[in-house]
Amino acid sequence: MTGQEITQGSHQGLLAGQVVMITGASSGIGAAAARLFAEEGAAVVLTARRAERLNKIVEEIAAVGGRALAVPGDVAVAADVRRAVEAAVEHFGGLDSAFNNAGYATVGTLLHETDDEVYDRTMDVNVRGVWNCMKHQLPVMLASGKGGSIVNTSSTAGRYATGASVPYVASKHAILGITRAAAAEYGDQGIRVNALVVGTTRSEMIEEAVRQYPDLEQAFIAPQIQKRMASPREIAEAAAWLCSDRSSFVTGVAMPVDGGISAQAKAG
Repeated sequence: MTGQEITQGSHQGLLAGQVVMITGASSGIGAAAARLFAEEGAAVVLTARRAERLNKIVEEIAAVGGRALAVPGDVAVAADVRRAVEAAVEHFGGLDSAFNNAGYATVGTLLHETDDEVYDRTMDVNVRGVWNCMKHQLPVMLASGKGGSIVNTSSTAGRYATGASVPYVASKHAILGITRAAAAEYGDQGIRVNALVVGTTRSEMIEEAVRQYPDLEQAFIAPQIQKRMASPREIAEAAAWLCSDRSSFVTGVAMPVDGGISAQAKAG
């Protein structure tokens, strides 16, 4: 068996009848998306490195009648991603949408002080991880003949220098480029590809950064119109809409979900 599967009942909702793969699903935005997408009727295939956390989320979803499968793995490893996509086909019959959300970030070092290993890991997870996911997700969507929807998690750091580490800013810019190029390549085959430009969110990663550097929280929210951090579920709601048929005429978009920071940013 590829992962832990629990299937109970079915739902009607925004994503009714869909099979959706979610990466980075063990915490934060990914975990919120797992719960929300299941509530909206999707069968969710969840992947992240922490198997115990994934299995707990699967059990929570099942307890309220949802359908979920845990496939632990690292998005930076192509074989792990392939295994998750194959599991979606094996257990649920295909793959309709994907939320490629896994990410990695560090704070507190200037470019010349940043270890090469940090650069490598940031790019491997954030860029190669999205590459690996799309490379294996797209053939399944193409083979179905039904099209599909892919949502990649970028960041306000994909638009301008936010004060995050240089490798992180570079990686999130790259995600927007991958998203736009893929949207153009696969649009005539019914596959939509979009990105979320995510603002500061109370994820595990951000909470750890704020714990290390308490002044960061105010710095994060100061440029925003809404002077607070997002909840992970608020980001998940936007991803659910982009995965659904209600966004059927939306592709190649970098959609801000950022409390208004994009409206006031001076850089393009």
